[in-house]
Amino acid sequence: MIVVRLKPISEIRSMLEGHPNVLLLGCNTCAAIALAGGEKEVQTLAETLRLTAETRATGARFAEDVIQRQCEPEFVEPLELEGYDAVLSLGCGAGVAFLAEKASIPVYPALDTMFIGAARGFANWQAECSACGSCVLGETGGICPVTRCAKGIMNGPCGGVNDGRCELGDRDCAWVLIHERLEALGETTTACEIQPPKDYAAKTSCPTWDMSGKTEAKP
Repeated sequence: MIVVRLKPISEIRSMLEGHPNVLLLGCNTCAAIALAGGEKEVQTLAETLRLTAETRATGARFAEDVIQRQCEPEFVEPLELEGYDAVLSLGCGAGVAFLAEKASIPVYPALDTMFIGAARGFANWQAECSACGSCVLGETGGICPVTRCAKGIMNGPCGGVNDGRCELGDRDCAWVLIHERLEALGETTTACEIQPPKDYAAKTSCPTWDMSGKTEAKP
């Protein structure tokens, strides 16, 4: 689950300056589930923008639409953008990037993409993955140290852990959780294996995927 949240209205207005005809485009999958990019959220943002003093002064117009997914060509390519000066995307960063590649007009993000998470309750998610490209979940009991540890430490807790809590005070120590999970699974010897430094080239090389599951790095 990709989790997103609405940018400040002032930031959105600043991006849209000079664009009198804007299409607000929602995404009916991840962004809608995160209560940030579905039909209701598109309507609410459009009405908010229409009511601002800047909009009344410039006479800007805001149209509304929602597609199933902004990151797949079968939903994006049929879009009719003639007559618009810009698209305001209520999708994740991947959707914005894909729309921008396909559109001949500017595409702006209405949302900030926060993290890849798992549901913990209604509109409540826990960050679980940073898409680092070199997964170690098999060695850490399914708890990602890159994401769950505030420092991204790969080999055990730092000196700031206190009674199982991170020194930041707002979370459990990821490595205490990892040890407890591995202990429950009877696999504590796994935690004694030294992990090499993270190869962030696996993430920063911007891979593209084909249906065979192979990757091809883009320059």
